[in-house]
Amino acid sequence: MRIVDIKIEKLRINLKKPFKIAFAVQDYADNVIVKVVTDEGYFGLGEAAPFAPVTGETADGVVETLKLFKSCLIGMDPLNIEGIHTLMNRLIVGNTAAKAAIDIALYDIKGKILSQPLYKVLGGYDNKIQTDMTIGIDTPENMAMEAKQRVNDDGFRILKVKAGINPSEDIKALQLIRKAVGDDIRLRVDANQGYCVNDAIAVLKEFEKIGVEAVEQCLPYWNLDGSKLIREKVNLKVMLDETIHSPMDAAKACKIDAADILNIKLMKCGGLYNALKINAIAEANNVRCMVGCMLESKIAITAGASLVAAKKNITEADCDSFMYCSDPENGMKGGFEIDKDIFTLLDKPGLGIEFDF
Repeated sequence: MRIVDIKIEKLRINLKKPFKIAFAVQDYADNVIVKVVTDEGYFGLGEAAPFAPVTGETADGVVETLKLFKSCLIGMDPLNIEGIHTLMNRLIVGNTAAKAAIDIALYDIKGKILSQPLYKVLGGYDNKIQTDMTIGIDTPENMAMEAKQRVNDDGFRILKVKAGINPSEDIKALQLIRKAVGDDIRLRVDANQGYCVNDAIAVLKEFEKIGVEAVEQCLPYWNLDGSKLIREKVNLKVMLDETIHSPMDAAKACKIDAADILNIKLMKCGGLYNALKINAIAEANNVRCMVGCMLESKIAITAGASLVAAKKNITEADCDSFMYCSDPENGMKGGFEIDKDIFTLLDKPGLGIEFDF
């Protein structure tokens, strides 16, 4: 079997309302979708969701990188996933969202060839995941109102609250959210690199009183030693996100005990191939994982959700971003079924998404 074509198309994803985190505000995302076509009639879908502050990429840059990949991948065996990653890494450093698009499409093809859903191809531990819902930065009162709506109206039992701009406002927001949703709802916080060490320790001690279970990426991505120090000073889980791009990053974090949880994102690490390596490194060091997302359509979300379902050590999911979209389906049927905060992966080959272009 050989790759005979790679089709590339931009996808504009509009949001229902602007989404604010510590270092950015987004009201849309420009993603890129790919279709890898084989000479035996199989094709795979993939997606790049570039986010310049994290992956260093733009949609236009991803398109040009994918054109470079296309010129070299035609004629290769789509099942030679390791060989294709080796070639992509030789062609260009970084550009992990572009690499993830190719990677996801290859795994989609693999699932179709094996007539197995992707979660079984990746490990098959379960076919269900429970995702959290993210509350963007706003006034504390508005954040509490949205949190209550997400719990009462939409049925979410885990909330991830964005923070990292103003520590005192962050504490107030979490206090109001806890009051609004009650004690049974799990809360975690994502500071998106917004704190210094001293502020992080002080704020996290207040979060402990509120019953926050974990705080994600308190410090700038490079400050592993600071993360280790924070972990020693507080009694809640410390999670790393922007720090963890590659398996090597995961190994460094685990070596110095800098985190309790690693947040794997396909767009940061280049797709499922490296995501599996990161989880294996974490599991070997008794560190759990979560799979998160950028602003993605159901193609990448299904790939991420399948990874969560496939692996026992990936105990948490933050696969909610497509729900912020004006059109959550984006014309892409399948992948999984939703019942409140539970995704059930479909037993259809590969991603199980009904979409073509």
